[in-house]
Amino acid sequence: MAEDNLSEAEAPVMPTPPAEEQECPGGAPEWMATFSDLVTLLMCFFVLMFAMSTTQQETFKELVESMRSALGIATVPEAGNREGLTMHAVPSETPAEQQKVDEMGGLIQKDLEEVVSEIRELVMFNKLGGLVTASQGDSGAVITMTDMLLFDQGGAQLSEMGIDILRKIASVLARLAYHVKVKGHTDNVEINSKIYPSNWELSSARASAVTRLLVENGVNPKYISAEGYAEFAPVTTNDTEDGRARNRRVEIVYDRDVIARDFEGMYKTNK
Repeated sequence: MAEDNLSEAEAPVMPTPPAEEQECPGGAPEWMATFSDLVTLLMCFFVLMFAMSTTQQETFKELVESMRSALGIATVPEAGNREGLTMHAVPSETPAEQQKVDEMGGLIQKDLEEVVSEIRELVMFNKLGGLVTASQGDSGAVITMTDMLLFDQGGAQLSEMGIDILRKIASVLARLAYHVKVKGHTDNVEINSKIYPSNWELSSARASAVTRLLVENGVNPKYISAEGYAEFAPVTTNDTEDGRARNRRVEIVYDRDVIARDFEGMYKTNK
């Protein structure tokens, strides 16, 4: 037959069945495993972010409450607005109170300047250069007198010249209702006597002697105190005779901070 005579090459080719008719492998595609892992990781990430934001919010609320308690104010700016980015200073004093503080500081400054000026005039008039000095700084005013002017060597009995000068100084100091400290200092040469077993006793006795005379000549005893420092607050070296002579001294000190605290206490008491 003619069909039998057809060669293999000429045999008709059967068409390929459509794709939907082809047999599909079982289960999901391989890329689904990677995609599922990615989605799971993203879900964990967002859950973690949510948990962290909740913790920070609670922490912020605790911080706000702590600030309210520490600052003594009823409201503190909340987060989420412009004010929450700025800490506003809490005024400690009203303008009127601040003005009084400034006026008080100016008054103290003026009074101390007058004391220093008058003591310097006294030094010039009595030719006491090198024996008495007066200075003023940020800490206050200091009148320094050498032991050569005030005492005999190794003693605490005031000399006649020392008494005369201290009376004149007292006439200046008596006008001020400010606390003043009288500080006694020695050099580092040890003293050992029946009256003064050490430099502590000697420096304290000298400060007390000056204090007594100032009080006897008008300085209010409420505003004065005596302190002994022995050799432990030198102004220069103790290795030379000149240095030791400068370290043996009595200082009358107006401490600006002490005066300001006294005034502040009086102000608060009278409010």
